[in-house]
Amino acid sequence: MNNSTIGFDCIVVGAGIAGASVAAELSSDRRVLLLERESQPGYHTTGRSAALFTVTYGPKVIRALSRASAAFFNDPASPYLDHPLLEPRGAVFIARQDQQASLARTAEELGPHVTPLTGAEIETLVPLLRKSYATAGLRDASAADIDVNGLHQHYLKTFRAAGGVLQTKAEVLSLRKEGDWQVETHQGMFHAPFVVNAAGAWADGIATMAGLTPVGLTPKRRTALTVAPPEGMLPDRWPMVVDIDEQFYLKADAGKLLISPADATPSAPCDAQPEELDVAICIDRIETAFDLSLRRIESRWAGLRSFVPDGDPVAGYDPDGEGFFWLAGQGGYGIQTAPALARAAAALVRGEDIPGDIAAEGVTAAALARGRAGLA
Repeated sequence: MNNSTIGFDCIVVGAGIAGASVAAELSSDRRVLLLERESQPGYHTTGRSAALFTVTYGPKVIRALSRASAAFFNDPASPYLDHPLLEPRGAVFIARQDQQASLARTAEELGPHVTPLTGAEIETLVPLLRKSYATAGLRDASAADIDVNGLHQHYLKTFRAAGGVLQTKAEVLSLRKEGDWQVETHQGMFHAPFVVNAAGAWADGIATMAGLTPVGLTPKRRTALTVAPPEGMLPDRWPMVVDIDEQFYLKADAGKLLISPADATPSAPCDAQPEELDVAICIDRIETAFDLSLRRIESRWAGLRSFVPDGDPVAGYDPDGEGFFWLAGQGGYGIQTAPALARAAAALVRGEDIPGDIAAEGVTAAALARGRAGLA
C-alpha cells in the first residue's frame, strides 16, 4: 500500500446514489475524494433498485424531499443525459375488503395526491388482477419509472467533470481524527477536514471505526423477481400495483413482470442474496392476487434498504465528531429523494441553510439532524 497521504477538502465514503450525488454537489467548490469499497459504484442497493418516483411513497420527510426533487427529475438540464429520467407509469394501491381501514388511513394521509378507485375500475386498469380480489383502491397518476443508472451516471460524470476523484476498491480500513480525518484504505492513506459518511448499510460501521456512536441503522433485505407475463398480454403500460399494506407489488419491466413480497428482513451489511423462503412467499402472494401461475422465475435478486429507528434519513454533522457528516438511513427512498437530499446535505456540509425551494416543502435541518429526538 502507498504510504504517502493525499489531501482533499472532503472525503465521501460510498459511491452509491447518496455518495455520488452529494459528491457531485460538493465538487463545484471543493476538491472531493469519493471512496468506493467495490470495483464499481452502485454495486449494492443503488444497482439493484427498480425505483419509482412518487410523492405518495414514504414518511413525511421523504415525501417532502420527493416533492422538492420533482423539478430536477422533470427537467434535469444535464449535459450527460440525452433522454428523460422519468417514464410515466402510474401506481395503484389496492385493498381487499378486510383492508378498508388501511385504505382509509392512506387516503387521508395522501390527500390530493391520489384519487379513489372502485374494484371494477382497478380491474380495468390491471386486467391481470383476479376478479373481486380488490374491493377499492387509490390511484397515483403521477408516479413514474426512474432511469436509476442514468441518474447515477449523471452525478458521477458531473463529479468527475468538476475535478472530483473516484477511488474504487478502496474499502475503509481505519478512520481517525488527527487534525484532519485520516482515512486508511486498500488504495492508500487520504486526509481531509470533512468526511461524509454515505456508506449505506455500512454507515454505522464507519462511525464505529471513527470512534463515534452508531445511529442505530438497520439494513433490511428486499427481494425481487422477474417473470414472464401471460402469453398475449402486454403489461408495459400497466400501472404499478401495490398492496395497501405493502405486502407485495407488481410492476411491468421491459416486457416482463417485476414482483416482490415487499419484505423487510433485518440483515447484517452484506452482498444481499434472495432467500428461498422470501421467493416462496412472493410467489404465493402474487398468485393469490393475480391470475398468474408462476412456474419459471427468469431472474431474482435482493438488496438492502437501511433505516434508522424513526424511518427518516439522517443528514447532519455528528455532535461528537468535528467534521464527520452523516448521510444515511434513506431506506427504500434514496433514488427518488437524491436530487433534493444531495443539495440539502451539501448546503449543511458547507454550514449553509437548506436551499429555499427544499425548505419550502417543509424540510428542516432539525428534521435531518443526527442529534434529533429518537436517535441514539
